[in-house]
Amino acid sequence: MRKFDLELGVGVFLLAGILCLAYLSIKLARMEVFGGTGYEINAIFADVGALKNGASVVIAGVEVGRIKNIKMDDYEAKVIMSINRGIEIQEDAIASVKTRGLIGEKYIQISPGGSEKIIPPGGQLRETQPVVDLEQLISNFVFGRI
Repeated sequence: MRKFDLELGVGVFLLAGILCLAYLSIKLARMEVFGGTGYEINAIFADVGALKNGASVVIAGVEVGRIKNIKMDDYEAKVIMSINRGIEIQEDAIASVKTRGLIGEKYIQISPGGSEKIIPPGGQLRETQPVVDLEQLISNFVFGRI
């Protein structure tokens, strides 16, 4: 009977450990298991650089969503963003691909507009700015094309 209690205790402890590990893995990977908590909008960019799924969407330095998917659409990059509920984005807002630090991760910054109209779920941001190509800027500077 004592051996059974010991094995049961070890089994429960092991199961709890596996559940904690699974929870941390999901949180660190920034995955949504039971669906998102927001709505989707999309934007078309000429170039997104090294932007990846799961990257941040930021307004005024505050994270308001995540990149859900990036796909090719008529030789341009279509970025689908999941925006948190309660955040309204104006129709004339501008989406830009930015970099944290000099060689940090890429994210999308949304600069609010002044329009009264709000982008509905599934809508599209019309104004976008592609990523700044640092290598091209340095090349232009070195060869005197600036």
